[in-house]
Amino acid sequence: MSTDQTFKVVVVGNGMVGHHFVEEMAKNANSEITVLSAESRLAYDRVYLSSYFSGKTAEDLAMTTPEHYDELGVTFKTNAKVTNIDKAAKVVTTESGDSFEYDKLILATGSYPFVPPIPGGDVEHSLVYRTIEDLEAIEASAKVSKVGVVIGGGLLGLEAAKAVKELGLETHVVEFAPQLMAVQVDAGGGRLLRTKIEELGVQVHTSKATNEIVAGDTCRYKLCFSDGTELETDLILFSAGIRPYDNLARDFDLDIGQRGGIVINNQCQTSDENIYAIGECALWNNFIFGLVAPGYNMAKVAAKHISGEDGEFTGADMSTKLKLMGVEVGSIGDAHAKTEGSLTYTYENQPEGVYKKIVVSADKTRMLGAVLIGDTGEYDSLLQYMLNGIDLPDSPEGLILPMAGDKPTLGVDALPDTASICSCHNVSKGDIIASIDEGACTVADVKSCTKAGSGCGGCAALVKSVADNEFEKRGVEVKKDICEHFAYSRREIYDIVTAEKIKTFDELLAKHGKGLGCEICKPLAASVLASAWNDYILKKAHLSLQDTNDTYLGNMQKDGTYSIVPRVAGGEITPDKLIVLGEVAKKYNLYTKITGGARVDLFGARVEQLPPIWKELVDAGFETGHAYGKSLRTVKSCVGSTWCRYGVKDSIGMAIELENRYKGLRAPHKIKFGVSGCTRECAEAQGKDIGIIATEGGWNLYVAGNGGMKPRHADLFATDLDDETLVKYVDRILMFYVQTGDRLQRTSTWLENLEGGLAYLQEIVINDSIGINELLEAKMENIVGTYQCEWKTTIEDPEALKRFKSFVNSDKADSNIQFVTEREQIRPARDDEKIAVTIIDAATEIA
Repeated sequence: MSTDQTFKVVVVGNGMVGHHFVEEMAKNANSEITVLSAESRLAYDRVYLSSYFSGKTAEDLAMTTPEHYDELGVTFKTNAKVTNIDKAAKVVTTESGDSFEYDKLILATGSYPFVPPIPGGDVEHSLVYRTIEDLEAIEASAKVSKVGVVIGGGLLGLEAAKAVKELGLETHVVEFAPQLMAVQVDAGGGRLLRTKIEELGVQVHTSKATNEIVAGDTCRYKLCFSDGTELETDLILFSAGIRPYDNLARDFDLDIGQRGGIVINNQCQTSDENIYAIGECALWNNFIFGLVAPGYNMAKVAAKHISGEDGEFTGADMSTKLKLMGVEVGSIGDAHAKTEGSLTYTYENQPEGVYKKIVVSADKTRMLGAVLIGDTGEYDSLLQYMLNGIDLPDSPEGLILPMAGDKPTLGVDALPDTASICSCHNVSKGDIIASIDEGACTVADVKSCTKAGSGCGGCAALVKSVADNEFEKRGVEVKKDICEHFAYSRREIYDIVTAEKIKTFDELLAKHGKGLGCEICKPLAASVLASAWNDYILKKAHLSLQDTNDTYLGNMQKDGTYSIVPRVAGGEITPDKLIVLGEVAKKYNLYTKITGGARVDLFGARVEQLPPIWKELVDAGFETGHAYGKSLRTVKSCVGSTWCRYGVKDSIGMAIELENRYKGLRAPHKIKFGVSGCTRECAEAQGKDIGIIATEGGWNLYVAGNGGMKPRHADLFATDLDDETLVKYVDRILMFYVQTGDRLQRTSTWLENLEGGLAYLQEIVINDSIGINELLEAKMENIVGTYQCEWKTTIEDPEALKRFKSFVNSDKADSNIQFVTEREQIRPARDDEKIAVTIIDAATEIA
């Protein structure tokens, strides 16, 4: 079409893809755009729909406003469902009778939820998960329900399950396939994903076909499955896939695919050259794309074609990275290894809940696909290997294996300019560099110019890496912003909090941030505030910032129960206290184990049992062991010179002194100590964050050791220290780490990344080279002086105790938590060992 004369473009549908088309088309000043939306509101972000139940409002999710469309010169109508297309006259008519002329018509009608035709399924509390109005209906139903079932275990199904869980209902997912997310992940990944979802308290039922839905016995409804089993529920939420909303094309003679969808060519034109279809209603090469990224690409192609510019839609990569109910999931390319001759490398770490698989070509030179569950840290690199055909390293398995040495890395310099960085908006590395050439001076500027990272958000880290790398090449200072809500690094946040004496997240956000905060900045702020002021973390002002473990002051286990870990300083415990632990374990039937940190862990406590158990322990003189926190965990020790004939100093005495001094200290990550009474090193101090070994001349101090997935031998920091100097040095080191460490950074990584390394740290701590030792010591004294046992504070606070229940709207226990006996102790029952439990409400029975 000629671009030197005005032309009319009518857009039917204002979802994410329709809105993206409007923004692309509005770049052509000669276009007169009219948007007709059947919904009551303009475009909103469906990718983050579940955040509605975490406090986001419809306004927060909005992608545009009437004012923005006015600025673009766009005419828009809401509640304007199109019911007629006159192709000859080029006119569309809405349900209300309004007519609109067009030169080019864009069908961006999206899709609708597929609801299987199950007998009995059309009932009042049978809902779908697609629009904000759907969310409002789900919320209303949840208020009068106790159990919710999501039918569908795919991407959208698990998002829906998250919403049901956040509304406080006992939550079930029913899936016809043998595993969750069968399209995106393989069987091994599916098994681990199921385990992790069930650990979060969602019960999963796979290989289940629902024959009918009838009235329930204990709940509102009962799902009857083809294998003869049943499941009772009050709320049914269908999320079993989507179908293209192609009714206008069907009614007005546009070509339709055999299984639905409006047929389009590479320019997104339908069988009528003046009508285009984009997004989930469009069928390209007999394929419907259910992700936002391909839809955005279609929108851009259609807008360019209408403006007379070149561009083709030639398909899309369907790789995806997301976080489902807090579980990281990544799927790349040929995840199921269907390519002939392909080879696979698999790494699984069950204790850590991590599964990684890569699929490579027969000659091991090309990446074909990958599955990542529990840790998607390598996603960006693996995706770039696949998309750009980059040669694999000689040992491809090194890309996913945890290694003591350096693992193969793919720096952004290795990526070609054509490398796709943001698939949602089709932004390449070259586009990012071009935006910097045109004046973008920050990562935020790059995002604003290119829209990279503003879709699903999965590419945000890679966008930042590419931009930062280019800025550094040009001598531009690179900002280390923690997230989009704070233009500061963790260290800068810490400095702001301490300098301005900021005591709450709301105050920090109001003064130095923007928006509402996110899952990155909230826990980070909680940690910084605790490190600075040592306040009770479950105060109302701090509660919403905490993760699950901190919220319930215990580590959640795979079956939804919690562990009880009292502090046993230095591993020293009296017989009377040992007896108390045994009596509590027997009374509450808890699994009991001596840990590698020389204390006693009690497993299998239900959330409602935590307060009474801890009351008994606190009354007996125990304190919280902070096993749930990013804080000091344990100080492991041998018995030293007190008992051992080889010991040269009182290691147990020093260990107890240090543990009692630093207990409760919140830090960027967990901290572990080790104190050995001689160089035989029975306490393994050189594998700890702080290691102390007795010598004839005093204490040798080691720093930044790690015995985890990437072991690191601690560095010798100072030798032959007396007790007082040792404690001073440790005070300074820990507070400097708290002040300067990055988010979730262990001391081992911190020291490796510290400019100047060990020598610089020694200069600061030993020689006071930058004059901060007095301040570091004062901050530590404040932490030590304001210590409180968080469990003691909690059991004395009636308001705090109210949250310790399995369901927000019921006092019943979680019937999915079941145990079997093994080696004379309990363990979580596997699925095939569980028995069906029907919980009867006593009040209902009496009535």
